[in-house]
Amino acid sequence: MSQQNLNIARNSFGQLVFTDPEGKAHLVTPVRAFPIAAPAENIGLINTEGEEVAWIERLSDLPDGSRQLIADEMASREFIPVIQRIHHVSSFATPSTWDLETDRGATSMVLKGEEDIRRLAAPALMITDSRGINFLIRDRYALDSHSKRLLDRFL
Repeated sequence: MSQQNLNIARNSFGQLVFTDPEGKAHLVTPVRAFPIAAPAENIGLINTEGEEVAWIERLSDLPDGSRQLIADEMASREFIPVIQRIHHVSSFATPSTWDLETDRGATSMVLKGEEDIRRLAAPALMITDSRGINFLIRDRYALDSHSKRLLDRFL
């Protein structure tokens, strides 16, 4: 199916509805195949029975309206704040409290141990705080020098 002809809309309950080429409507949930490495590529539209009813290779290939509907739906379901700056770390021993600036605003988290910092596809890192919230650093080398210095003490 052409990405340009993807028929997707919201119903009166705010749910995403995909209409396939045969005219059958499916309630769908967009699911990223690679949420960290390729968040705007390889997205499946999964129906309520857990079956994939459509595949989107690249969000950028979709018309603006469909792209925005899918992006909004995924943003409402996913919560992985992206760390943009590390302001302060309470201690270089763990547990330690980190004061952060994320794409969702200022916050703090408690790092229980260095093992809670996981290396992903270079240069990304995933940090899990004491509450189980995952924080993402997409590119540790793109952080400002102060943030890099604080982070390097834990790597």
